[in-house]
Amino acid sequence: MLATGIRISLNHKSYLREPEGTELGRKIISESIKLIDALGFEHFTFKKLAAEIGSTEASIYRYFENKHKLLVYLVSWYWAWVDYRVTFETNNIQDPRERLHRVLQVISSSNQNDPATTHVDERALHRIVIVEASKVYLTKEVDADNKEGYFLEYKRLCKHVAQIVLQVNPTYPYPHALTSTVLEAAHQQLFFAQHLPTLTNIHGHQHAEAETYAFLKHLIFSAIDHQ
Repeated sequence: MLATGIRISLNHKSYLREPEGTELGRKIISESIKLIDALGFEHFTFKKLAAEIGSTEASIYRYFENKHKLLVYLVSWYWAWVDYRVTFETNNIQDPRERLHRVLQVISSSNQNDPATTHVDERALHRIVIVEASKVYLTKEVDADNKEGYFLEYKRLCKHVAQIVLQVNPTYPYPHALTSTVLEAAHQQLFFAQHLPTLTNIHGHQHAEAETYAFLKHLIFSAIDHQ
């Protein structure tokens, strides 16, 4: 069980004003997750968000320059939260193979609400990440955004897991490539299960979490044990 009352704060250029620091900012985060989950990112607007929070578009623009930067923030928050969970779940585990198993369990079960973050619906945010996360970096501005540090949380998590991979097999030559592939696969396969089922063997039902974990475990340990 995670500690109660944690706060995920991002030192980020995606926002103009840090939203976690005010009641309105937290409401913007909370309601934008619900609205993007319900409407999809393409149909989400600050005008609709303002109506949901009972405020004005101008108040939202004081926090985020545009909706793309809001999405960057939400996805970055998600990766920072996953990294926190990975740290928490592996903190007292000495055996690197067991630590890697715990990492895969965290990655494949990130669709569960965390009682320690009351203003964020992680289940809804997980659905957003599955569908919308690639839009954060599949843009013409990706290099400029990278220089601004927009992807530090994702890269930090990837580095964290890659270090555990190397603890299992110090001679494995592709730890970052393998880790990023596993992180992407965890969400891509769930998307396929829900929408393009002939592209996966994961089923979009109540056993999807266990099946995803089994697939990720096969993928990562097959690679590092039989390079």
